[in-house]
Amino acid sequence: MIDLTAAPFSLDDGAVTWVRDTLARMGEDEKLGQLFCLITYTSDPGYLQHLTRGLHVGGVMLRTMSAAGVVDTVTTLQSTAAVPLLISANLEGGASQTVLEATHVGANMALAATGNLDQVRAAAAVLGREARAVGINWAFTPVVDIDLNFRNPITNTRTFGSEPATVAAMGAAYVEAIQAEGLAASVKHFPGDGVDERDQHLLASVNTMTVEEWEQTFGQVYRSAIAAGAKTVMVGHIMLPAYSRELRPGIADADILPGLVAEELLGDLLRDRLGFNGLIVSDSTTMAGLASVLPRSKAVPRVIAAGCDMFLFTKNLEEDFAFMRDGVRDGVITTERLDEAVTRVLALKASLGLHRGDNLPQGDASAVLARPDHQEVARRVAAGSITLVKEETGVLPLTADRYRRVLVHALEAGGSPIGQGARAGAVEQLIERLVDAGHDVTRFEPGGGWEGMASPTSDVTEKFDLIVYLANLSTRSNQTVVRIEWAEPMGANVPAYVPSVPTVFISLENPYHLFDVPRVRTLINTYGSSPAVLDQLVAALQGRARFEGTSPVDAFCGQWDTRL
Repeated sequence: MIDLTAAPFSLDDGAVTWVRDTLARMGEDEKLGQLFCLITYTSDPGYLQHLTRGLHVGGVMLRTMSAAGVVDTVTTLQSTAAVPLLISANLEGGASQTVLEATHVGANMALAATGNLDQVRAAAAVLGREARAVGINWAFTPVVDIDLNFRNPITNTRTFGSEPATVAAMGAAYVEAIQAEGLAASVKHFPGDGVDERDQHLLASVNTMTVEEWEQTFGQVYRSAIAAGAKTVMVGHIMLPAYSRELRPGIADADILPGLVAEELLGDLLRDRLGFNGLIVSDSTTMAGLASVLPRSKAVPRVIAAGCDMFLFTKNLEEDFAFMRDGVRDGVITTERLDEAVTRVLALKASLGLHRGDNLPQGDASAVLARPDHQEVARRVAAGSITLVKEETGVLPLTADRYRRVLVHALEAGGSPIGQGARAGAVEQLIERLVDAGHDVTRFEPGGGWEGMASPTSDVTEKFDLIVYLANLSTRSNQTVVRIEWAEPMGANVPAYVPSVPTVFISLENPYHLFDVPRVRTLINTYGSSPAVLDQLVAALQGRARFEGTSPVDAFCGQWDTRL
């Protein structure tokens, strides 16, 4: 039996009775539905009612919509569901990742760069308050991975950095603050990303730590989050071989599986050793990190049988429901395990007050979204986080009277980012700010010419007073690196004029670009590209504000030449 009165559910007698009675009234199909957290891009009533009345789903995750679209979607879902729904969203960096009009408060790494737990709490409170206003009650945040490998293409600015104690403290503060706003936090991605340099969307990645190393790092982080009352943990497509071997002596290499289907990591480690009593949710089951290790027919029920309580997304809606139903009927998921999982789903709902009808958007969401005090929190985070990593003496400040003629190299990539997300047009907005400040800006365009036929260096040294690199390259799913791809011919836009023309490199998203531009003498990391960040960045560049941030990671990437 699950102790529903214990943390993190902490239910009173009335809520416990609701959970038990609701479970007792459910048939098998209704229980199966509660295991699924699906995704919706639409507020179409017919589709939404199919989820609630047809499939009896336990929750949905919202993708980016207008505030009105979110409110309509949530209202339809909750008003048509027999059992109130968990309404989840990726809220990394702010509710703005789901609600277009909401505040972007700043990436986790920006929060960490401020070095201020009060900033973490304030940011988490803002995003929680705005999310709750539109009816979101489950936050797929905070990321508590530890960014130990600068080559990892996924963790990066989504994390609180590379120092375990900092990640533990900030993750716990974040959990407490967002849950105080009436949402459930989901710390992720257990058993811990940031060690490997591969993308779980493409394969099952590996946390290569020993048991002792894991306990001193991720163990510390998860124990802190659990102690802070985290209601849910999201489990990734990450293997932890050392712990699997300790918990299952003699286990064959082929039987070491990623966390979301590894019963020894979910039951023995997370439940028993770490003492987590809340809800365990899988990461997206559409990733190749699951598909590459098990056939879909076996993987779907295995996620629940191994110890996850909710199954995130489906690859094919009808097929995955059929696979889950077969898993129950074939005994892969026992009756006891099914009831245990559904009990935790219901308990999470009760812990949020959903059984009392506290499940709809709260009043006029427009009065809460991006209100002035929330924007001020975003401004303070930006001001406290922008980091001057390297500075060439005498180059700053960048004012028009010192540097009238500026050559700008824009380094951007296409595609859809994950996590905080690089903002489309951020480089263009920054260029506009430079022009408004009185600079004559020329955007670099690669020309032709191989050896012996390239333009003379004087075309740059005599025509420009300053060279500025603006890099807007963020973490993205389904990629293997976050690195600069230089222009042809022969890397035409590399920083080749550092010894001749003052050069400033500004990275809006990735703190590790020094690895590829080691000789750049002035480099700034901002950890984001929101308007608040761009405004604070320009103020600091012009000497109207100080660079206050401290890098939460080794921006020099462990290389000696990056410090030159």
